[in-house]
Amino acid sequence: MGPHPAVAAIRLAVRRVLHDILDEHTRNLDEHTRDPGEHSRTPAGPGGPGRIPGAPREREPSPLVLVACSGGADSMALASALAFEAPRLGVRAGGVTVDHGLQAGSDLRAAEVTLRLRGLGLDPVEPVAVTVGRDGGPEAAARDARYAALDAAAERHGAVAVLLGHTRDDQAETVLLGLARGSGIRSLSGMAAVSGAAGRYRRPFLRLDRQTARTACMAQSLPVWDDPHNTDPAYTRSRLRHEGLPALEKALGKGVVEALARTAQLSRDDADALDAWAGRAEAGVRDADGRLECAGLHALPPAVRRRVLRRAAIDAGAPAGSLFARHIEEVDRLITGWRGQGAINLPGRVVARRQGGRLVIRQG
Repeated sequence: MGPHPAVAAIRLAVRRVLHDILDEHTRNLDEHTRDPGEHSRTPAGPGGPGRIPGAPREREPSPLVLVACSGGADSMALASALAFEAPRLGVRAGGVTVDHGLQAGSDLRAAEVTLRLRGLGLDPVEPVAVTVGRDGGPEAAARDARYAALDAAAERHGAVAVLLGHTRDDQAETVLLGLARGSGIRSLSGMAAVSGAAGRYRRPFLRLDRQTARTACMAQSLPVWDDPHNTDPAYTRSRLRHEGLPALEKALGKGVVEALARTAQLSRDDADALDAWAGRAEAGVRDADGRLECAGLHALPPAVRRRVLRRAAIDAGAPAGSLFARHIEEVDRLITGWRGQGAINLPGRVVARRQGGRLVIRQG
């Protein structure tokens, strides 16, 4: 008899992602080791340079994939699936658990999670303690500290990817949070299946619901930790999870989570297309000195123009996470509603002003 259906589902999701990672890793190796002249090179004589054509290359180590695990059901299910699938595909598998230090005994919990991951056969496994700042609120600050720690761990261990346990339910919540902020179609696109520098972060469970992950843990007798922050009404996502989404399902019927996740994918496709359009359009609205021409910007469709403005603000030093739709709308009015208004102050001490038919965006 095969594994429980929930266990089979999480393993299949991870297997697909590992296949993608292996394919990309192989392509990268081929690109880095390709030698255009090697086929015409003759065998080297004693002490001579070169390599014999057709000789086998030194075997490359198998790629390392890490799983970010808090000890909750989603990430424990992900860790178990990675531990099962990785050796079958010739992939090394390790884990990282981040101790945010926000709760009493969090260091002991991190130590417990470390032992559980090692018990699954993952190696290397590392607990990492971080200090959470205050910028952007507690949830955003914790997220920034966590990703910084995961980036550092991946660099330290030479990992090609880090798996994250976000589910379809998390995606639905992210879409609703973006809708509430009114931040545009990119916020509605939710979390990407592949993100981060060089596609470091992978989210295998975005098409699986949270209950599937929990059921998979139960079927494998995996102990899980339920973070009390996930039920604390002080946190926006917690209120949305336990009050907002249930209210929507009560009013609109079942299927809200699936519909929101589908909206995320459709929005992402649209946003990617518009971003590509904006990238091509930007070159045509800059003068010989690289300055943005207001007349050229005005002629662009609003969705494309705002993307050009956002990219210019980020290039000037505005933090992407702090740059909201209202900021870009104010800058946009320097193009579409010019009445001689003054400079616009943006996050990161970036200033946008109109000067002689040009839009100047730089740190003030």
